Amino acid sequence: MTDTLQPELFEPASGPDDRITLGHYAERAYLDYAVSVVKGRALPDVGDGQKPVQRRILYAMELMGLSAGSKPVKSARVVGDVLGKYHPHGDQAAYDALVRMAQDFVLRYPLIDGQGNFGSRDGDNAAAMRYTEARLTPVARLLLDELGEGTVDFTPNYDGSQKEPVQLPARLPMVLLNGASGIAVGMATEVPPHNLREVATACVALLKTPDLDDAALQALVPGPDFAGGGQIITSPEDIAHIYRTGRGSLKVRARWTFEELARGQWQLVVQELPPGASCQKVLEEIEELTNPKIKAGKKSLSQDQQQTKAKLLSLLDTVRDESGKDAAVRLVFEPKSSRIDRDEFVNVLLAQTSMESSAPINLVMVGNDGRPCQKSLRDILQEWLAFRNQTVTRRSQYRLDKVTDRIHVLEGRMVVYLNVDEVIATIRESDEPKAALMQRFNLSERQAEDILEMRLRQLARLEGIKIEQELSERRDEAQKLRELLDSPAAMRRLMIKEIEADAKQFGDERRTLIEVAERAVVEVKVVDEPVTVIVSQKGWLRARHGHGHDAAQFGFKAGDALYGAFECRTTDTLIALGDNGRAYSVPVSALPSARGDGAPITTLADVEAGSRILHMFAGDPASRWLLAVEQGLGFLARLGDMSGRMKAGKQFFNLEKGEKLMRPAPVPADATHLALVSAKNRLLVVALDEIKVLAGGGRGTILMGLDAGEKLGRLIAIGEAGLRASGLYRNRATEDVLAGEALEPYIGKRARKGRLLEVRPKQPELAALWPDEAEAGQGGVA
Repeated sequence: MTDTLQPELFEPASGPDDRITLGHYAERAYLDYAVSVVKGRALPDVGDGQKPVQRRILYAMELMGLSAGSKPVKSARVVGDVLGKYHPHGDQAAYDALVRMAQDFVLRYPLIDGQGNFGSRDGDNAAAMRYTEARLTPVARLLLDELGEGTVDFTPNYDGSQKEPVQLPARLPMVLLNGASGIAVGMATEVPPHNLREVATACVALLKTPDLDDAALQALVPGPDFAGGGQIITSPEDIAHIYRTGRGSLKVRARWTFEELARGQWQLVVQELPPGASCQKVLEEIEELTNPKIKAGKKSLSQDQQQTKAKLLSLLDTVRDESGKDAAVRLVFEPKSSRIDRDEFVNVLLAQTSMESSAPINLVMVGNDGRPCQKSLRDILQEWLAFRNQTVTRRSQYRLDKVTDRIHVLEGRMVVYLNVDEVIATIRESDEPKAALMQRFNLSERQAEDILEMRLRQLARLEGIKIEQELSERRDEAQKLRELLDSPAAMRRLMIKEIEADAKQFGDERRTLIEVAERAVVEVKVVDEPVTVIVSQKGWLRARHGHGHDAAQFGFKAGDALYGAFECRTTDTLIALGDNGRAYSVPVSALPSARGDGAPITTLADVEAGSRILHMFAGDPASRWLLAVEQGLGFLARLGDMSGRMKAGKQFFNLEKGEKLMRPAPVPADATHLALVSAKNRLLVVALDEIKVLAGGGRGTILMGLDAGEKLGRLIAIGEAGLRASGLYRNRATEDVLAGEALEPYIGKRARKGRLLEVRPKQPELAALWPDEAEAGQGGVA
């Protein structure tokens, strides 16, 4: 067997031997499975907004006669019918789907009217299917009413014994009205619910003006409308961007009021919660904050846990859940004192609990072409309108065919009415009356069959008048249907009329308020003053007031030493870089005093298990730093780009196996070039504008060309004053300056190899030379 892969081995064999390789078989089998999951389970259809299991449940309930006005039946009966006829999967999966369609706190417009315990917004499960009952809601008529009018295709079920609809003839875009959530293979969907009136108005506007601009569409559909209400605080511009791209995240929060009590007291009452939040969840979060547990691997509560606990206990006296039948959500928070600032009270609760959170949006669904795709709001509405146009056209054609057939039958009956005696005589005297009637009166087989099945009472004069009237009405109806099918404008007018009628019947007011607001953040007031951050080689941190300290005077534990001292301010941030490429940020104000040994970085940041911190540095968020690996790749980034709110840090440098981060190099504002020194003492000086700036992190580009096995040794940002090389030459301290013409031979383009450094000192120490030596301390003391 050869060591290289041959592409032809992965192609199906042709010829008498139909064998295929295992690799090709596995690829094809997994692709079939992926397509099955994507289209058969997880993603909704843009036409009716339903997943297959939901569509089958609704269709089965329709055939069982479980309309809105009927008597509900046990859910187990519905599930059994669905499994036996259409959905050969687990009964629990089918029942879970049925339960979800009945939960008014999940679906904006529930499709099933559930009787019994169907769960709660606090996460309680529904009762077993043998205890609950179900029937369809009036809104479900939007999906099922036109099912028997030729509007959609039917396909055989799993065993070929039944027929089931490929889609339901939705009269409104249910994929937007109720939304959807699902995880498939390689893709996922998260479609939020919307207001029926707003979506219907947008559909009508697009029918009237197909090239409606995005701003007008945004005005008609300003944002999602969640079942539980709440408030969207994201700006309209950001919402519009999400709708254009089909992907993003909304900032949502609870809605509340202040209730005044006796003697000047007051309490905060939360009446609406954002999606994904519940009263029980908020209570558990507050319990966890006020009675925190020591994290795994830690010996005591972290400083953040202690500060949060103290802050919350100083503001909050009691909290209780008063939700019930009268109020679906009623969370009451009582402050410690009526003198507490109300805005601060609310801000702390929002920042520390799920009463303010994010709602993801990912508009992925199966389109009219049968392919799953991420769509914009405009795409969804336009594809649904195309689907609706098709269903109305098929419905009209179906009705025209029925009317045409009825006209044909009535015309045959008119022959009987006008020639009663002769028709009777022909039937009495003929051995084959059908053939005789067809030949004598030039009738079709359909007309002759109908005449033979007529009752004698239908030969009365009054019946003849009714036939004439119905024939006239049917011909008028057929004419209107032909005009409708032949005129796209008339079809659009009919669609608009029907959409507006449904919006009037089923529409309601918006529940979710859309109002821009700043995200709640608990700010700790910090006095802006100069400090020196002291970092030891073993990762212990502390902060000493003031600048200009002698590094030689810093004390450390036995076996530890100075890694770096960074002169900055209390409002700045310290960044720790791990060997996994993650950047952990710690506010300088949170560092312990320099009176002791300080605290290890592992107590101030949640360092990923199995990784360790390699480098640390502190400074102003606007300061620039060069990040690189010994293998020669790197990029520029600002310190603020590396910082984040999460203690678990953020992935910033994408490392590959075997790569090791070098110590980050500070880049002062007046730096013009970057000096790169290899382990073999080769020097390359590159202009800073050639170095890529990556605000979001990454891998960067090649900084210096290296030989096999060679590594990058030093990174030094320099200015016009050049580079200083100091060391011993003939046993005397010597210093050479590389600037101007002396530096010119080493200047080159990025990714070049440079040239061997030629200076008098052996094993020279290189440092940037600045006109004002005071600026040299900006990056810290090594």
